[in-house]
Amino acid sequence: MSQPTPAAALPSGALPRRVLLASLAGSTIEWFDYFLYGTVSGLVFNKLFFPTHDPTVGLLLSYATLALAFFIRPFGGVLFSHIGDRIGRKQTLVLTLSLMGVATVGIGLLPTYDMIGIWAPLLLILLRLIQGLGIGGEWGGALLLAVEYAPKEKRGLFGSVPQMGVALGMLLGTVALSLMTLLPEEQFLSWGWRVPFLFSTLLIVFGLWVRQEIDETPSFKAAREQGELAEVPLLETLRTHWREVLIAIGAKVVETAPFYIFSTFVVSYATTQLGFDRTSTLLAVTVGTVFTTLLIPAMGALSDRVGRKPLYIGGTVAMALFAFPYFWLLQQQSVPLLILATIIGLGFIWAPITAVLGTMFSEIFRSNVRYTGITLGYQIGAALAGGTAPLVATALLKAYDNSYVPVAIYIILAAVISLISVAGVRERQGEQLDPLPGKQVG
Repeated sequence: MSQPTPAAALPSGALPRRVLLASLAGSTIEWFDYFLYGTVSGLVFNKLFFPTHDPTVGLLLSYATLALAFFIRPFGGVLFSHIGDRIGRKQTLVLTLSLMGVATVGIGLLPTYDMIGIWAPLLLILLRLIQGLGIGGEWGGALLLAVEYAPKEKRGLFGSVPQMGVALGMLLGTVALSLMTLLPEEQFLSWGWRVPFLFSTLLIVFGLWVRQEIDETPSFKAAREQGELAEVPLLETLRTHWREVLIAIGAKVVETAPFYIFSTFVVSYATTQLGFDRTSTLLAVTVGTVFTTLLIPAMGALSDRVGRKPLYIGGTVAMALFAFPYFWLLQQQSVPLLILATIIGLGFIWAPITAVLGTMFSEIFRSNVRYTGITLGYQIGAALAGGTAPLVATALLKAYDNSYVPVAIYIILAAVISLISVAGVRERQGEQLDPLPGKQVG
């Protein structure tokens, strides 16, 4: 186990701010690109890349590409976490950001099915897979950049900052797409949807610039100096931390499945089943995301005082209790109630769960396999419950005559799985991230 970094040796002044900005910027850019695809899947890709006579089939095919990238994410996670645990966090983050950027711009330039036929969906799937590889390695590095630089009394706050990137990325993507939906339908489908994808070029340049002067984290440098880097991080993780990986997978379920119901699935559900227009639905998601963005750092700071588990368990229980009321509010077909439902779900309930998730993951893995461990748990959990959520929800609606009851039960099931998973996690609020030699992380 690596020697803990003394508090006095931690960076001070401008460096911590730059570290947090670098962590937040990369996470925001990655999720801007990723959620942009998720939203456009339900509005554009089912029409321009997967045209069929049955609109539901086209929507399912479009969501299938969303799910496909989630299943490639663990492979990207294994690849880049190996680099992160062997070579360093910083270089890995540059690689993942560049890869994601190339794929996103490529999607914005891609010809449609009417232009090049079957090559259109095939190329779309290829670019989506490249996106999945990039995001598979990005999250773990962005999180560790913040957590491994954090003083122990502020680790919850620092660990919540990259989680803000999830909400900020979706907010940027939703705002950009909302502006484009103000165009006439023909212009939006012709070129309007492409603009946000191409806009990501500017964000990527900024992300690479802000990471340029960041050094490797204290935890990684300590492990390297003491010769404790794992030869094959994946094998070492599966040999010594397989229980922690399973815990992380299960804990991720309630953080990811309901999120994609509230932010992605709701766009197509509200517009095609309940009669809401696109702009009102995207407005609801935007407002809900603003609340989420503001609450995440507050919840992270609160976890430094009360612990990670109380916040996580409280949010998970609230998620299960809110499943049926959420859909009841939507069924009223009122825009204010749609906005209220999204604010409660995405903001007040989801925020404490996601705010502490990354920090809690980091605290159960040793430094020499931490990148690999948190990435495996996060990405496998996302693959099983996140990317499939809109697909499963749409299929359940079709199978049960558009009844929302099975979808609500699906959310409750996700909460139960996660509660069982974290039952044995030991609270490490206020402790050093990397204990003294001879002590084990619980």
